Amino acid sequence: MFDLVCVRCGESYPADTVLYSCRKCGHLLEVRYDLASINITRRDWLSRPLSVWRYRELLPVKREPVTLYEGGTPLYHLKRIGEELGMKELYAKHEGMNPSGSFKDRGMTVGVSMALQLGMSSVACASTGNTSASLAVYGAKAGIPTIVLLPVGKVALGKVAQALMHGARVISIKGNFDRALEMVRDLCESKGIYLLNSINPYRLEGQKTIGFEVIDQLDGKVPDRMVLPVGNAGNISAVYKGILELKALGFVDKMPMMTGIQAAGSQPVVRAIREGLPEVIPDENPETVATAIRIGAPVNAEKVLTAIRGSGGTADSVTDDEILAMQCDLARKEGIGVEPASAASVAGVKKLVESGVIDRDEQVVCVVTGHLLKDPETVIKQCAPPIECEATLESLLAALQL
Repeated sequence: MFDLVCVRCGESYPADTVLYSCRKCGHLLEVRYDLASINITRRDWLSRPLSVWRYRELLPVKREPVTLYEGGTPLYHLKRIGEELGMKELYAKHEGMNPSGSFKDRGMTVGVSMALQLGMSSVACASTGNTSASLAVYGAKAGIPTIVLLPVGKVALGKVAQALMHGARVISIKGNFDRALEMVRDLCESKGIYLLNSINPYRLEGQKTIGFEVIDQLDGKVPDRMVLPVGNAGNISAVYKGILELKALGFVDKMPMMTGIQAAGSQPVVRAIREGLPEVIPDENPETVATAIRIGAPVNAEKVLTAIRGSGGTADSVTDDEILAMQCDLARKEGIGVEPASAASVAGVKKLVESGVIDRDEQVVCVVTGHLLKDPETVIKQCAPPIECEATLESLLAALQL
């Protein structure tokens, strides 16, 4: 029903191969389905609960999945922010409402299920935080040992706490995320541990269901544009791949313009798109308050360029100040609490609308990727402390200036 196929040279490998890159040319792999053999209708899908596993015919797992009921996240109409921007159809898909608080759960329910399907006995990842939290959760659910490598001092404490509480072996390395990923790849290859970073093509299969759900929540309509934060670039690449599959099946007749937003201090994909480069040149020292996208060498670099260029989309960057301002706006104007990296997508829309790149009449869906409580330290730094007063009504009224 499916194979692993190299995105560059087209070399094909059997589905039961534990492999993360092409043996022939070293480039990335993707899961390629025999779509002609898939016997499913959109009506069949709509009869099932909204979740990752609604779409199981387009997922590689054939065993009972390791699931915590991920997916089915809300699609919010951003009415107040949209009105300020002159946009009637601006939406946010809130992936922070997944079990561990981020979109990574979509990938991990598939990735950890595949680890068991392939006979692997332990799993590992490098992480800027959300990947480690999600892998620890799903590793615990599956009952298999989990190892996570984190760059020391560069991960929000909320995410570290999740990994620790769910029993992962957490190792902080004195280096950035890109070095942590190099180390965990060496570890997995030398010790037979299953790697579940987004270089793993099976993990991305779960993440593509974001796009499937958006279309179902818009009553079968493909939005004009989907805007996503970009760190390792797996999410935007996965959503693009998934909607291409829907188009090939005849379920949709167009593609959204895939638009990637990076932080100004970590924008290798933006530079490649802006300058028309054939490949992404890494940032050696990425830096941003949005820790989830503080990645200088995106693993899925070649896939993201294909997704953006193949859909007629674009990429841009936003400053930390713009990210934090939009994080506050989402909370205070829409009631949506997200971590900084999540706010980057909506901040990017604001910038692109004001510069004329995005038309105000477009139907735009922003993916906000993680929950507010993932990074409480950044929230506390932005907000004024609670007002203290004596335990009397008079003191309360004075504090409230009433």
